[in-house]
Amino acid sequence: MVVLFRIMMMFAGYTAACITASLVLALGTLGPDWNGLFADMGFHSAHAQSAAMWVVVGIGAAIIFAVGFLPTALVVALTEGFALRSPILYGIVGGLLAFAMAYGLDFAGYIAASSDRDVMHEREVFAAAGIAGGLVYWLFAGRRAGTYK
Repeated sequence: MVVLFRIMMMFAGYTAACITASLVLALGTLGPDWNGLFADMGFHSAHAQSAAMWVVVGIGAAIIFAVGFLPTALVVALTEGFALRSPILYGIVGGLLAFAMAYGLDFAGYIAASSDRDVMHEREVFAAAGIAGGLVYWLFAGRRAGTYK
């Protein structure tokens, strides 16, 4: 019964981490130009802009959930198996996984070719989203990793 509860907590933690990462990603990339973006589209109401932000966050969370599930499942299995409970570890691993998603796992080609400031800003926001997601996962499930008593 305890193992089932731990699995449910890991799933809830991963879901909350995906929502948090999507929120950080949406605010970091769209936040500075949010009002101008929606004013051009005809949405002048604050309620419409708020609803649109949550729709963007929801869609982003679903995409992050689907794309990051297998690498995160491997990391979660390792941290649970070795009972690693450090929030620093979860933040670093979350940032590294998100950074790898931003680069597409082709570090050599992108590092040499990237000089555009906008592209580098997006990758920084990806890393920040991964760190925030890793810390939220730690808050939900990582604090008690490996405890099955």
